[in-house]
Amino acid sequence: MSMRKKEDPRATRSKNMFKQAALSLLIEEPSMTQVTVQKVADRAELNRATFYLHYEDIHDLITKVTNEIFDELSIKIEPLVQSEIMDNEEDLTRFLDYIYDNRKLFAVLFEHKSYESRLFNLFKNLIETRRDKALITRGLPEHLVSIEILTASIIGVIMWWIRDGIHFSSEHIANQISMIYKRSPIS
Repeated sequence: MSMRKKEDPRATRSKNMFKQAALSLLIEEPSMTQVTVQKVADRAELNRATFYLHYEDIHDLITKVTNEIFDELSIKIEPLVQSEIMDNEEDLTRFLDYIYDNRKLFAVLFEHKSYESRLFNLFKNLIETRRDKALITRGLPEHLVSIEILTASIIGVIMWWIRDGIHFSSEHIANQISMIYKRSPIS
């Protein structure tokens, strides 16, 4: 029986400090190219040598931080995938609350095509799964609205909300997204 070696609490603490420092720098300075190892180390109040014990370079840290964010998004969207209710605004609101709570970071991430594409694919998979459920349970025709167009519409609403419409609640945005979804012959 193989036992996994437990990570030293100091290493865990240092990694968390570096991640928090990187996130705060990204929020302050939306250009990822301006985030450096030295700036992250200074913000974390740790030294560069400690940084390099845990990460290869700044790109490695940013990749790990964004992977954690998208892992969390995947967890938050899972109830929507599993739901039998086709217009589950409550779970959608919870998902949007997570985006709202991290809106400054998402605004920075959306400036980069690769992160926008990851969010697009997350929603595209959700819509495909829900469409497949609808095809099976309700016998909808195969020639439906393009999943890409529906996904782009929903992502467009979320991106607009984060950049310009943040004064709207996540409940309101969930309602708007549900209306888009309901109007398509996928729901």
